[in-house]
Amino acid sequence: MIETTQIDDLLSSNGTVVASDGSKIGRIGQVYLDDETGRPEWATVQTGLFGTRESFVPLAQAEVSADSLKVPFSKDEVKNAPQIDSDQSHLSEEEEATLYRHYGLHHQTTQAPTTSGVDLTDSQTDSDVADVGVADVGYQSAPSHDDAMTLSEEQLQVGTERVETGRARLRKYVVTENVTQTVPVSHEEVRLEREPITGENFSDATSGPEISEAEHEVVLTEERPVVAKETVPVERVRLDTQTVTEEAQVNEQVRKEQVDLDSSDASSRQRVN
Repeated sequence: MIETTQIDDLLSSNGTVVASDGSKIGRIGQVYLDDETGRPEWATVQTGLFGTRESFVPLAQAEVSADSLKVPFSKDEVKNAPQIDSDQSHLSEEEEATLYRHYGLHHQTTQAPTTSGVDLTDSQTDSDVADVGVADVGYQSAPSHDDAMTLSEEQLQVGTERVETGRARLRKYVVTENVTQTVPVSHEEVRLEREPITGENFSDATSGPEISEAEHEVVLTEERPVVAKETVPVERVRLDTQTVTEEAQVNEQVRKEQVDLDSSDASSRQRVN
């Protein structure tokens, strides 16, 4: 049974509300007490971005451990609970009925629960609620005036969330490599040519002195390779992503309620599915 001092400790330490699978749902916001019994009946959980949303969760089967409050519901069940204004001091019977239906629970009509922060209501003292528990919080598996029993079961709600698994970075850097190319080059060489005296060149051959000294110079040239470098764009690259879909198996335990039939005849006990 949850003691009032435990509730006070959770509120003062900004305790965490934990789902049935151990995952964190959010921070505990407020606790609503039953006006008639003074027992904690409802708590609000701060969910959503930066805790801007509060969802109601029943405390009947909740457990307190250190600075956390564990409830027998999944994170999605609590986050998807009907939105009730948490600024009010009481829950109406209609609001309670809506919440109980969401959590698959039945309840008996009692006075509407009142909210409690760190302090209790003005009409109660610490001695009045020292032995507060959660065994009788105004609902049970079936109303006392009904002859039917409701069976419930947990159903697996499987979804997906996108998480970061790694990063890819495109980086450009400079490397140096040797490039070898062959280019043809030419050069001039001296070659001595002789020609006999003929009628055609006779006048040129006898135009000078008969005997003399003379020089004739020829300039020799050659080609040499010349290298120049030019930077040109060759291609563009970019990073892109593609989505690959594969099958993932989820293995989780779920609970469901069954009923045993006890009878005084020969077949005294049998299981009803």
